[in-house]
Amino acid sequence: MDDAFRDNDISRIVEADKAHVWHHLIQHKPFETGEPRIITEGKGIHVWDQKGTRLLDAVSGGVWTVNVGYGRESIANAVRDQLIKLNYFAGAAGTIPGAVFAEKLIDKMPGLTRVYYCNSGSEANEKAFKMIRQIAHKRYGGKKTKILYRDRDYHGTTIGALSAGGQDQRNAQYGPFAPDFVRVPHCLEYRAGDQGAPVENYGEWAADQIEQVILAEGPETVGGLCLEPITAGGGVITPPEGYWPRVQEICRKYDVLLHIDEVVCGVGRTGEWFGYQHYGIEPDFVTMAKGVASGYAAIACCVTTERVFDMFKDNADDPMNYFRDISTFGGCTAGPAAAIENMRIIEDEGLLANTNAMGERLLANFEALAEKHRVIGQVRGKGLFAGIELVADRATREPADEKQCARIVAECAARNVIIGVTNRSVPGYNNTLTFSPALIVTEAQIDEISAAVDHSLTAVFG
Repeated sequence: MDDAFRDNDISRIVEADKAHVWHHLIQHKPFETGEPRIITEGKGIHVWDQKGTRLLDAVSGGVWTVNVGYGRESIANAVRDQLIKLNYFAGAAGTIPGAVFAEKLIDKMPGLTRVYYCNSGSEANEKAFKMIRQIAHKRYGGKKTKILYRDRDYHGTTIGALSAGGQDQRNAQYGPFAPDFVRVPHCLEYRAGDQGAPVENYGEWAADQIEQVILAEGPETVGGLCLEPITAGGGVITPPEGYWPRVQEICRKYDVLLHIDEVVCGVGRTGEWFGYQHYGIEPDFVTMAKGVASGYAAIACCVTTERVFDMFKDNADDPMNYFRDISTFGGCTAGPAAAIENMRIIEDEGLLANTNAMGERLLANFEALAEKHRVIGQVRGKGLFAGIELVADRATREPADEKQCARIVAECAARNVIIGVTNRSVPGYNNTLTFSPALIVTEAQIDEISAAVDHSLTAVFG
């Protein structure tokens, strides 16, 4: 290894990054004259950049991932010990950490029984889509192949996942997409007027729009419905009252398999182990990734009911009657080893309770800011997952200009607090500030986040 890299010569590292690394979700033209941000260290809820600046990370690694915080030696040690013993074996065979974590995970998910391992949220969702399609061919003569997805929801970066993507700017320039993916309307009550929806019983009305799409497509053609329990990147949209019970009823009525995408909400983020557990849903599939191991190792899971699992083994003599799929790195043992320790930390440190308590404080602080700043149209959230929708006019609910929203993020960063914002996702509605601090966050840190937002709103909007 080059001595400069061994000695952490930061100027050499920045040079190498600029010359060779293709960063995610960012335009690189500015790096011709400036430097990319390089995160060099993390501890607790803070990270440090190449300039030595300590930053409070209010978005858990930038994309809602580091649920138990940085610097967890016990997770690193669990991964190290497992890799020395056995680092990998293809998923056609089992491993000790794979079996142990599956049992622990299923214990948190009554009604679900089977865990299919893979290595990203996009891939986990692809697995569910493939299962639904294969079931359509096995049980319904190839007719129930259509998969419904919701406007503003996001399910991943692959062409298949983007085919079920409800964020048009993320989808732009990547078509044509896979057939038989059909969009249903969003359930953002704050924007009910844009849909021509009624003020009363909006939740049931929004769910009924799903039924209308099923009827228009033909119930005999619709096999699955894929939804986030709380829409994440599309604006942190918490479901309105009455929505989820009606959605469940519709799925059962038309024999539609319900797929809940917990890639963001799962493993404690909302104050329950999974977001759907707030709403009494009984899903057929639950997919998860980010917080499963808090980013300490790559792991994702597609979890199903025994009914779904049985459909792939009911005729063992048929050589096509099994799920003919593989995820190479789903066989890596680091992921479940990290996930076991991640789950232990959440349990032993009471982080679900902390998430609920600190989440209440965060939302209360933001509601107080709404009394002060008329640019805040609505505060939304559940647990340590929150959004602030900014508007140019409260009366008309005209969205704030997204360049001003981006300035809020920059102003918070100048105050050493990293927050998020919906961007390049939903045309005209990239106006929601997003927050998802680690589940270990303290009262003082919640107040620091709130103060940074307060100062930044004043700086940008007056």
